[in-house]
Amino acid sequence: MDGVVIDSNGHHRQAWVAFNATHRIATTEAMLGGMYGKRNDEIVREFFGAHLTADEALAHGAAKESLFRDMIAHDVNALLVPGIREFLQSHQHTAIALATNAEAANASFVLERTGLLPLFRFVVDGHQVTHAKPHPEIYLRAAELLGVVPAECVVFEDSYAGVAAGLAAGMPVIGITTTHHDLPGTVLTAPNFQDPSISAYLQAH
Repeated sequence: MDGVVIDSNGHHRQAWVAFNATHRIATTEAMLGGMYGKRNDEIVREFFGAHLTADEALAHGAAKESLFRDMIAHDVNALLVPGIREFLQSHQHTAIALATNAEAANASFVLERTGLLPLFRFVVDGHQVTHAKPHPEIYLRAAELLGVVPAECVVFEDSYAGVAAGLAAGMPVIGITTTHHDLPGTVLTAPNFQDPSISAYLQAH
């Protein structure tokens, strides 16, 4: 979702800096650069320490995400990756699922505020699986729910961890370059869903 459906990584960075500051943690660029594609419990432990209990990590993550939602609440639609709504609408004949490491509250917030929820047959968030990306479990679960074999799926990803997860699931990956311009292992990269190379690839496959 983040980086593919909405270009929200800048707001996530701001939210982490603000949240960490309330705990007297100075957030470095290296810390922020290492968070992409990871689940919140992993990020929280990297920032606050591996000693945190599961409940503590969950609470920290939930508090940060509440701050993030407050930041984007004024106009979530402005953050949509160009062309995503039209792309989803034009492919409703195809089985589409959202597989995201994001927390369920964030996924619901974004999809409901933007009106995109009905365009996905299933939503699998990071807490519905045991292993987060880069493990392939979340994509394999999405394929299972859709009733599609993994090799017949196409993944759209913006992060290294996400690309690794899609490839490990045996799925070709199209890279959306909102987060990284180099996404090794992808069949192609595009800045957004208005890029004609995406439609050309899908039609050819």
